[in-house]
Amino acid sequence: MTKFDEATQAIRVDENTYDVCLDPGYSIGGPLNGGYLMAALLRAVVDASPHEHPVSTAAQFLRVPAPGPARVRLEQLKAGRTAAMTRATLIQDDTAYIEALVTTATLGDGATDWAGEPPVAMPPVEQCLALPEPKPESNMTFSTQLELRFDPPTVGWLAGKPTGRPESRAYFRMSEPQDPDPFVLALAVDALPPVVFSAGARGWAPTVELTWHLRALPAPGWLTLLGQGRLIRDGWFDEEVEVWDSAGNLVAQSRQLARLGRG
Repeated sequence: MTKFDEATQAIRVDENTYDVCLDPGYSIGGPLNGGYLMAALLRAVVDASPHEHPVSTAAQFLRVPAPGPARVRLEQLKAGRTAAMTRATLIQDDTAYIEALVTTATLGDGATDWAGEPPVAMPPVEQCLALPEPKPESNMTFSTQLELRFDPPTVGWLAGKPTGRPESRAYFRMSEPQDPDPFVLALAVDALPPVVFSAGARGWAPTVELTWHLRALPAPGWLTLLGQGRLIRDGWFDEEVEVWDSAGNLVAQSRQLARLGRG
């Protein structure tokens, strides 16, 4: 079991309840990463489902949970032959922090009927950039759990040269050797810095709602994350991410609505 598997482990209490322990190692300046929280919640959903894979997740982030003990409460809405639907709630101190609707199914290795191509061509990973190591007092423990190598123009904001467009692109893998799986993909869709940084915004940009789809089981190796936004207005922005695996397959898609960063 990897550290990530341990950090997202869900222990069955009864058929509708699982215990989790939220790991402080996935903090971004204090708040825990939303993708990490979804991965922990999805461990419980998949364990209780007759199907193996979380193919669609729509999560509302109601509050910011603290590291430490929490519970996932499940309500099975439908259990069919090809798919099951579950309402999952992450609870801490009798308060709901995340509400999610999750569809599980079992994906196979069937042939692809049709597939598009990545909207942007990434440079080779050796030509991409890592972000500077965060200062210890920043409490950015999340960055130690994974490796990101960025397409250089999309991190120009670090030097005060944002592109002016909401975008972020990077290669992704876990710091500890681990082949990507659906739970790693839940982390990956929320692993990029907010795309509004490249449009000139800064500060914490809390996710309000995030929906993501598992489209295929990923091949081993680096994942490619391609993020963009379509509108920044009235203190809100959207962020869309595509995740492509090392074999050139589209394996996950997400869209989230978030508040504009506050410095």
